[in-house]
Amino acid sequence: MGTTPSPSRGRTGRPASADGTYALVAGGGIGGLTAALALAGAGREVVLLERAAEFTEIGAGLQVGPNATRMMDRLGLLDQLLDVAVLPRYGVMRHAVTGEPLTRLDLGDAFRTRYGYPYVVVHRSDLLGILVGACRAQPLIHLENNKLVTAAWADEDGAGVRCSDGSSYRAQLLVGADGLHSVVRTLVSDDAPVPSGFVAYRGTLPMHEVKTEVADQDVVLWVGPGLHLIQYPVRRSEIYNQVAVFRSDSFARGEAEVGGVEELTERFATTCAEVQKHVSRIDRGRNWPIYDRDPLDTWTHGRAVLLGDAAHPMLQYLGQGACQALEDALALADAVRGAGGDLGAALRGYEDTRLRLAGLCQTRARMWGQVWHTGDPVTLALRDRFMRGRRADDYTELDWLYAERTAGAAAERAAS
Repeated sequence: MGTTPSPSRGRTGRPASADGTYALVAGGGIGGLTAALALAGAGREVVLLERAAEFTEIGAGLQVGPNATRMMDRLGLLDQLLDVAVLPRYGVMRHAVTGEPLTRLDLGDAFRTRYGYPYVVVHRSDLLGILVGACRAQPLIHLENNKLVTAAWADEDGAGVRCSDGSSYRAQLLVGADGLHSVVRTLVSDDAPVPSGFVAYRGTLPMHEVKTEVADQDVVLWVGPGLHLIQYPVRRSEIYNQVAVFRSDSFARGEAEVGGVEELTERFATTCAEVQKHVSRIDRGRNWPIYDRDPLDTWTHGRAVLLGDAAHPMLQYLGQGACQALEDALALADAVRGAGGDLGAALRGYEDTRLRLAGLCQTRARMWGQVWHTGDPVTLALRDRFMRGRRADDYTELDWLYAERTAGAAAERAAS
């Protein structure tokens, strides 16, 4: 994705590890890049360290709710996002075994009027490319690749990291955006990722291969006992994204090789013919065991702070992993700007704004996964009856997540 700055010097030509650097961001995914952009927008110099040789995203499709498109607008990048994204008409839920429709959510004008911003679906690499381009255009941001963070430290006077190549960096603030297996998180907690027991297969197809078989302007979710399939178009409807997820017995048993192709086929053998046909087309060369972590009571240690999956990795059932990272990044920059030179006050303000709501997303995502995947006859009957009875423009269950307000107020309302 173009050239990157020298690993020893940033854009200004001065050593990127100089003590005058305000913020050091560990991790060059969506959360880390957005944090760098937001902090630079607040006038702070940022060094970002990415472990890979290039900026890449694993996976394909990404759902971006109005809480996140609102953040992209604040960054001045919403038009670029809309240029490569798809604005779906409906979110549709169907029964994976019977094939019958259960409910749909109107994502059109009424939705955008209520929340002020659209719901879009986009290829992960397209969003990442937009963020990388914006970072490279910002003189206060220094991007460094091939920097695998292996150790981190922080106290009340500063923070820093050491990388696998022997280099070390320090700054006034260390932002841990280094994902599920975050090194920076070890400063805050000694917890471990929590296995969900589910495995995902992901892939895309050229739209012309499925054009006559799919609703090409909808997000379609098929739910069944112990499994689901989600589908939607991305990249201006040029390609079709699919993710098949199932409860894996081999994953639950802790085997070295989990969720193999035979297990995928066996689990989806109980679904309707349409679902089986779609699943048969998904790339089977790789799968992803799914983990999250329990919510934390704090994201800070000294002058180190967490965001995104490093702070609150969550299951995918709310479509909020990247969205919450975007909100984190803007909230952190707002707190830094609002606190002036008091970094301790900025970190406390950031936690006050974000910690509870993101934790709520973690726990509610787990609950929604249970609802999607239930095999209990009573729960199934109640779920399906509720879903069939709701209106397409009933957004009351989404206000806590999507409405524009402070995150703390959103969490208070959701918990009440």
